[in-house]
Amino acid sequence: MKAFAELYYKKSILLFLLMPIAIIYGLIVKIRRWLFQKNILKSYRMPVPVIIVGNITLGGTGKTPLVIAMVELLKSQGFKPGVVSRGYGCKVKNFPYNVSMNSSAADAGDEPLLIHLRTGVPVVIDPHRSYAAEYLLKQFSCDIIISDDGLQHYALQRDIEMVVIDGQRKFGNGFLFPAGPLRESAKRLTEVDFVVINTLDNFTELTVNNNPHKKKKSYLMNLIPGTLYNLKTKHAVTDLKLFEGKKLIAMAGIGNPERFFQTLEQLNLSFEKQAMPDHYQYTIKDFQIDPQVNYLMTEKDAVKCQAFATERMYYLPVSANVSPEFEYIFLEKLRAVK
Repeated sequence: MKAFAELYYKKSILLFLLMPIAIIYGLIVKIRRWLFQKNILKSYRMPVPVIIVGNITLGGTGKTPLVIAMVELLKSQGFKPGVVSRGYGCKVKNFPYNVSMNSSAADAGDEPLLIHLRTGVPVVIDPHRSYAAEYLLKQFSCDIIISDDGLQHYALQRDIEMVVIDGQRKFGNGFLFPAGPLRESAKRLTEVDFVVINTLDNFTELTVNNNPHKKKKSYLMNLIPGTLYNLKTKHAVTDLKLFEGKKLIAMAGIGNPERFFQTLEQLNLSFEKQAMPDHYQYTIKDFQIDPQVNYLMTEKDAVKCQAFATERMYYLPVSANVSPEFEYIFLEKLRAVK
């Protein structure tokens, strides 16, 4: 499946054979949205603002770092945010499920657990995000809800929509699923409130024209690497000479593993790449016994390896850096909503 998905970002005649299915899929998406817009299908309006941080492509684009950044911004402004998530890959059966410090990545899913550990705000999982939102209001008195993903979950009404785009892979071949990576047509970007381009570059401008259908103001976001930490001891690595003479294997089970590898290369580290499927569930068998082999991983991967962590495992946290203009306009729009 992973190899097949990679074809979305290359030229492949094979995918043209799936175009009839993609056309049917696109019609279903449009009809379903129209049914919600006409109130034929029921949707829920929360008494507090709801912010959607989503994407229009399959796989990871950098939503989770942006969710964390938005939570921290809202906390700094005196809000009490809570986060809802579908909980992709979670094994719990009873919903709503309140993510806690004692939750495992297997139970809660890697992204919800990471958001809770990084921010400390309540994170609730439920396939019906409106139920999770109601739980946040009743149990934690949250005054604003952020949905991690859920752009296409129209059963939950929203006040602000943000779409994150991978600045490297963009829309792939531009086709709808299953012929391409698009969940919705790229025209959907003309209707959302904010388009955020996740790029490796530094800020050189505040707007980019990355929409093939219509000019749309967009904002750049780059992921700033923090300090490497030992997964077992939680000690920071203050000198990268620690890895001299040792074999390094960089593991990444995220939507775009190459982005993580490029970040490590910027730190002048030499390593062997090991790309895993997004949301990959690690076991101790994925790690060699050889004491000379050290592993570097993303923070998202690290939360899934904590139960069997060794002193040869390290993770690199990243933080989303967005422009002050984006933060200002977002807060102004939020005040207008409230």
